[in-house]
Amino acid sequence: MKVLVVGAGAVGGYFGGRLLEKGVDVTFLVRKRRKQQLEERGLVIKSIHGDVVLSPKTLQTGEKADDFDVVIFSNKAYHLPEAIRDVKPYVGEKTLILPLLNGMAHMELLWREFGRDNVLGGLCFIETTLDAQGTIIQSSPSHDVKFGEWSGEITERVKALEQLFSNCNARFRLSERIVTDMWHKYLFIATMSGVTTLFRAPIGPIRNGEYGQEILLSLLKEIASVMRAHGAPIDEQIEAKQLAQMNEMMPEMKSSMQRDMEKGYMVEADHLQGYLLKLAKQYQIDTPLLKAVYHHLKIYELGNRYDSKQAT
Repeated sequence: MKVLVVGAGAVGGYFGGRLLEKGVDVTFLVRKRRKQQLEERGLVIKSIHGDVVLSPKTLQTGEKADDFDVVIFSNKAYHLPEAIRDVKPYVGEKTLILPLLNGMAHMELLWREFGRDNVLGGLCFIETTLDAQGTIIQSSPSHDVKFGEWSGEITERVKALEQLFSNCNARFRLSERIVTDMWHKYLFIATMSGVTTLFRAPIGPIRNGEYGQEILLSLLKEIASVMRAHGAPIDEQIEAKQLAQMNEMMPEMKSSMQRDMEKGYMVEADHLQGYLLKLAKQYQIDTPLLKAVYHHLKIYELGNRYDSKQAT
């Protein structure tokens, strides 16, 4: 099976690189600058799970290539419309689409563009970043992907994917409840990114402060209440479980959104917290903490655009 990874950044580059390391036929769809980096230095991964330097195949938008069997989307949500446009020439009638984006809002767009039957559910857990030279720095014990049919059925095609992904230096796991897994991940990342960006601090000082536990649990409950109103199949005790997980994390752990803010990058505020607030309004649920998180993120976005104009 031929795999196309959209981008070779911190997430796609890592998981695509681990598949390539195993010997899977992987190609990366990249921009000119990233293509030059990969040609000059290779795909460089520095990880607590083992370092590797690889020589990947690449495509640039518009270059001709046959259809791929699997397309993995690992880009940020705000780049998804552009990524879909770029990848369409390489998608056939039976191409499987595996999204690893955070949240849930992207699913409707992918279903509309590629057909509901062609799009799997998917998510990943990893802490990774890309340095100025294009090296992928991966520093957390977790380097996990979950995937599965939206229906939960174990079909021949997902069993074939499970075989393709097996025995590589990352954990790819087939799930019979990928929809629940995705909503659970959404709850966790929306809370984690929310508090770490709001307080501009890693999880340790936040959870250990006088009101830390109360704030974390309150935000988890707000978001979970919105999800349940929307019919999301989340577990009954998921808030307490995820609070326990946050209390077990390394104190220096940051969210990827917080790291993006520290670099002055765009953030997924509308895709994550903004989408939840739209649902909250639809179901008339008051979410004061979630509103504070989102308001802070929008102020950051306005300031970031202002700073960019000033620099120009």
